[in-house]
Amino acid sequence: MVRWRSGTVRAVRRRWHGAAELEVETAGGLLRALAYPDLVGDPEPGDRVLLNVGALVMGLGTGGYALVVALPDRLPADPADDGRTRDAGHLVKARYTPLQAIRLGVDEEASPHRAVMAGATSLEGMPVVTADLHSALPAILAGIRADDPAAGVAYVMTDGGALPSWFSRTLDGLRDHLAGTVTTGQAFGGDLEASTVHTGLLAARHVLGADVTIVAQGPGNLGTGTTWGFSGVALGEAVNAIGVLGGRPVGSLRVSDGDGRPRHRGVSHHTLTAYGKVALVTADLPVPDGLEPTLAAQVDAALAPLAGRHRIVRVPTDGLDEALRASPVGLSTMGRGLDEDHAYFLTAAAAGRHAARLLRR
Repeated sequence: MVRWRSGTVRAVRRRWHGAAELEVETAGGLLRALAYPDLVGDPEPGDRVLLNVGALVMGLGTGGYALVVALPDRLPADPADDGRTRDAGHLVKARYTPLQAIRLGVDEEASPHRAVMAGATSLEGMPVVTADLHSALPAILAGIRADDPAAGVAYVMTDGGALPSWFSRTLDGLRDHLAGTVTTGQAFGGDLEASTVHTGLLAARHVLGADVTIVAQGPGNLGTGTTWGFSGVALGEAVNAIGVLGGRPVGSLRVSDGDGRPRHRGVSHHTLTAYGKVALVTADLPVPDGLEPTLAAQVDAALAPLAGRHRIVRVPTDGLDEALRASPVGLSTMGRGLDEDHAYFLTAAAAGRHAARLLRR
């Protein structure tokens, strides 16, 4: 069930690409709320808003926000296209929900990229780094830039976490450092829209001109604590797509000595399931040199069963800490910063470095 609230916008606290953070007064007090102007219109102080507060009430991962569903007294005008043709696109995302978004797909008939996409069949050996969590994105990028500052890097966002790419302040801060973002599946709001991870990868290579691509879900993560019940299982499916399309899969391992949950310490069970049971294509799995000895032993033991299918690659870490600290956006995963979970970010950066070095080969 949707938990509804009605309130009045008292202030617009800040904005970033695709999103506006609001202070909303409700009968129960002030709430922080998030609006996506492309969906609901641009809120202003004094506007009445309808809110979905379900995840907020339950303490789930919406960043502490109520979500604006509508400005009922000031509905935005229809787009310039009257909706009777497909000239502005007909790719429906968040399908059959009240806020389904109709977007222009990169490969549909009305797209200026239709001809390129119609002929695109291969990634041409492009290295593609896959990661379980969105928080790995800036760390992987830092590792790539440490070895190849000029490489064109694209981000393909899957739909396991947030569906609107606009939710991510990290992505907003990286806009000038990426060749572009492709949102796939039910996710939307990227520079390009694609219906599948396969077409998203091809668009990254042939439309955005990427040398390296990073694949990860948007902010947020669904996990139940069971072997198969987590959204990151799609990581293995992405590896398969990369292999089928002639790319070079590079797995960013989820390694941690800062996570308090035993199933995520050492190598997370999410990583072991995705690469060990779902991925059917061989991937490179980079492991950074210089991990704390106890952690390094845990990592080696956990990865040993995967060595029959994947290539375990040792990566030197000289300069990676400096690259991480120079990231244009802050690094945080599950509320832990770089120094609280250094191994997590270092491992992601090592995957980026390895991808950059594959370019030179």
